[in-house]
Amino acid sequence: MPGTEAVTPEPYLVERRAPTVAEIRALYRSAGWTDIPADDAAVARGLGASLFGVVVTIAGETVACARLVGDGGMYYYLQDLIVLPSHQGKGVGDIVMREVIDYLDAHAPFNCFVGLFAAAGKGGFYERYGFRPRAGDEPGMALQWTPEIARRTRPPGRTR
Repeated sequence: MPGTEAVTPEPYLVERRAPTVAEIRALYRSAGWTDIPADDAAVARGLGASLFGVVVTIAGETVACARLVGDGGMYYYLQDLIVLPSHQGKGVGDIVMREVIDYLDAHAPFNCFVGLFAAAGKGGFYERYGFRPRAGDEPGMALQWTPEIARRTRPPGRTR
């Protein structure tokens, strides 16, 4: 992940790096999100594969993060944009998005795809940055990989 230099819009410290396992777990809990692997090694592997990350702290407390994942050429996905509830409405999400947009401007080719799945009620925030909902006939889809889904979808006779 290029560059980990810090930018300081007072009073927040902005670091260009992926969050740690502990930071992402705490932020997920604060958002009420539960869809994260229990295996810390798997989470660390995923965080380490980020194309770009940004973490915002204040007085040593992690208050926000976001990551870009993808192939670094054709597809980029904004993941894990989380702001602690106590810091929402204070411009922290905008600070994070400016960092994400700056990265895309410096690294992403024109006409690449940049996608995200927004939390309920948060679409308007992303629309300010040019994101648009997909057309009704182009729904986004997701799969939560679970042991049940794995058993149901794997070829007969194959085990993990």
